[in-house]
Amino acid sequence: MSRWSLLFCLLLVGCSGSPVSEVSEVPQTEESVVKYGVRVKSGPMDEVLVKDYVPDSSLVVAETHVPKASVDVVDVHTHVYAKTPEELTEWVKTMDQVGIDVTVVLTGAIGTEFDQLVDLYLSRYPERFQLYCGVDVDDIENPDYAERATKELVRCYERGARGVGEVSDKGWGLGGNSENHLALDKRLHPDDSRLDPFWEKCAELELPVNLHIADHPSCWEPLGPNWERTPDFQGFNLYGKEVPSFDELMEVRNRLLTEHPRTTFIACHLSNLGHDFPSLSQALDQYPNLYLDISARDYEIGRQPRTAAAFLGRYGDRVLFGTDMGREQHMYEGWWRILETADEFIPGRLWWRLYGLQLDEKVLSGLYRDNARRILNWKPVEF
Repeated sequence: MSRWSLLFCLLLVGCSGSPVSEVSEVPQTEESVVKYGVRVKSGPMDEVLVKDYVPDSSLVVAETHVPKASVDVVDVHTHVYAKTPEELTEWVKTMDQVGIDVTVVLTGAIGTEFDQLVDLYLSRYPERFQLYCGVDVDDIENPDYAERATKELVRCYERGARGVGEVSDKGWGLGGNSENHLALDKRLHPDDSRLDPFWEKCAELELPVNLHIADHPSCWEPLGPNWERTPDFQGFNLYGKEVPSFDELMEVRNRLLTEHPRTTFIACHLSNLGHDFPSLSQALDQYPNLYLDISARDYEIGRQPRTAAAFLGRYGDRVLFGTDMGREQHMYEGWWRILETADEFIPGRLWWRLYGLQLDEKVLSGLYRDNARRILNWKPVEF
């Protein structure tokens, strides 16, 4: 060491009172974290909750407004969003503005409730709405259950039902939920033999069944910072609850499709496999009576646009358009933007930004109307 180097070291020690090795270290704190080369510092953003974090975007990208679908549309998945004649008239007006030709209302109703909906919807707009009825799930242990449920199905068909649904089983059994359900071994699942006559009657009357099996698989995962969907959806969580697993419910679906090959089943929400198109493709290849709707899965197709577009192109005759998100005009327009444009970084409902699929005319026509016209029951309702 030269004398100048030695003198410099002595000066440092004299000024700091510490050895040179200690002076050269940068003090570390518990909050000092490096992510991708950036030292993270504490600040006001630490107090922002995940559920409230909706960042603005500085990207300058195309924002295409599509006020009306490119072809007339059949929306195969809605619910009772209009409960008065005035609300119904407003809905039809919106349908005209955005390009919806026919709306399928999955009432899930039977008996007097279904009859009242027939009087409200079909007596006023028989050409603009289809009504699906529900499944009688009362007194399922009684010996006459299958006959009674099938008899009510026929009655609803004669009153105007042109399908059945939404038939929902998220593990609690048909008619059950987290607050009100039967014991695990007593629940009525769609593949239960007691429903065999019911599904066969659906096939005989050519009534498609809108089927909701399971829910998004993240619902079976523990809540926490790595949970896939936003906190707004935590109410659907099933982790640790007395329900079959996601895979077990998929097997319920598969057995149902196998046992009733003559019955047309439309698995809504991409059969809750929109995150896994390879598995969904395998199911479509294996079960010819299985169809899908894309309702409420804008976030699944929009966050993987190339994969989703390829899937819709390959299975262009098996997938139908549905919304399941109300009847507001902007909601429909949001769908047209995702399906018809190449826009990028579109704000989404859950968390992810979405990307337009820019589907071609042939795929759009099948998705929007042609598949529905082919597989739905269009027998006119007689009053």
